[in-house]
Amino acid sequence: MSDDLFGEDGFDEERRRSLSGQPGPVPVDGGRMGGSRPLADRMRPRRFDDFLGQEKLVGEGAPLRRLIDRDRIPSMMLWGPPGSGKTTLAQLIAQHTQADFLILSAVSAGVKDIRRVVDNAKVNRQYARKTVLFLDEIHRFSRTQQDALLPHVESGLLTLIGATTENPSFSVVAPLLSRSRVFVLSSLDEENLTRLLERALGELNATAGAEGHAPVEAAPDALKAIVGMSDGDARRALGLLELAVDLARTREGGETGAGGASALTVEMVKGVSQRHLIYDRQGEEHFNVISALHKTIRSSDPHGAAYYAMRMMAGGEDPRYLLRRLVRAAAEDIGLADPGALTHAVACQQAYEKIGSPEGDIFVTQLAIYLACAPKSNAVYAAHKKARALIEETGTLPVPLEIRNAPTGLMKDLGYGAGYSYDHDAEGAFVPKQGLPDALAGTRIYEPKNRGMESRISERLAAWDSARDELLKDKGEGGETESSPG
Repeated sequence: MSDDLFGEDGFDEERRRSLSGQPGPVPVDGGRMGGSRPLADRMRPRRFDDFLGQEKLVGEGAPLRRLIDRDRIPSMMLWGPPGSGKTTLAQLIAQHTQADFLILSAVSAGVKDIRRVVDNAKVNRQYARKTVLFLDEIHRFSRTQQDALLPHVESGLLTLIGATTENPSFSVVAPLLSRSRVFVLSSLDEENLTRLLERALGELNATAGAEGHAPVEAAPDALKAIVGMSDGDARRALGLLELAVDLARTREGGETGAGGASALTVEMVKGVSQRHLIYDRQGEEHFNVISALHKTIRSSDPHGAAYYAMRMMAGGEDPRYLLRRLVRAAAEDIGLADPGALTHAVACQQAYEKIGSPEGDIFVTQLAIYLACAPKSNAVYAAHKKARALIEETGTLPVPLEIRNAPTGLMKDLGYGAGYSYDHDAEGAFVPKQGLPDALAGTRIYEPKNRGMESRISERLAAWDSARDELLKDKGEGGETESSPG
């Protein structure tokens, strides 16, 4: 059964009343059922004072806290990384509102469940009672499912609290987002995670005797190691602590601390943990990291470029995707400042295709470092955009007659190719001629930078453009214009 309020027989009235602060059955241990529940669930705060890391939202006097205290909860989106406290915050809100507080998980719920929430809300409205719907992982709802909520949020029948790890700008439909306030939750910092782990270790030791265990004493660096492995995720930190404590209690012949307590060591933490990277190949973190890779290359930072390339690889990114993006960067950010950059990029791409992972992964790092260290120019990229914009603005302007193709006698009679000089027959292999259509004559599209190979290109181009300008000046003074066929 899912984490929502709906079973086969309809609403779970007892659970809803308990969550919303209404009279209902209360567990004999106040909601903490000892070791039968995961530590992360047992440590879920019951008061705002115990809610760590989000003081800017729910600290004393904070904007959201004031709304909650006054029971004036607006529709909102709680956006934050895993383990930042979105569900915990929703449960704290449930305890402070007189509204009927319902829970759905978008992982398993559908439009039928929404209809049942709406039906319940209509009954509540008859008794002047508000209805709040907490929709966990709202980003997993399709546009159609989200649209089904819209009229009821807009009419005020439902107050919606959505929780998401994805950027709501991309994962929530615009009409629903515009009717909600977005509150951003942050990953827990080292100080708050340490405080949480110390509390949790105290909780485990408090119940140790009743469960037949010795208390556990953590070595100075053991909790720090858990914090380092958690990436700001409180749920992950508590899960690692629980596993490590179980290992400390069950290890035969293990070390003991003061008073016969089991010793929790860094080695035990490493034995049960594996660093988990926050990275979603389709989510916001994907775009954040690929943006960082491009920008560290552009700012000539090989250290950052190597780091972000490998961070994406460690998160499960396809090396082929990275190599495609780096080939693009070779033209966009380096271009002709180092013409070899594109050659090198394609070579790395082809080498990976021949070798594959894991041996070929080094080509991604090599290419990222090469591009970061290369001289930079966006002149080719700027010329590409300017040429496209000119074509969009001016359409298909006629090609100057001199450089038109003239394969037939009729075309020669019409002036096609008249006066054309073969550049390779001239000294320096250059004869100035008008290349752009008359309406664009003299326009500069490619403007090289004074960096890398483009500094030499710039010198040559300056001389060529000057000769073309003189040609255009002479044509202008002579009154020459392109004749139209016919």
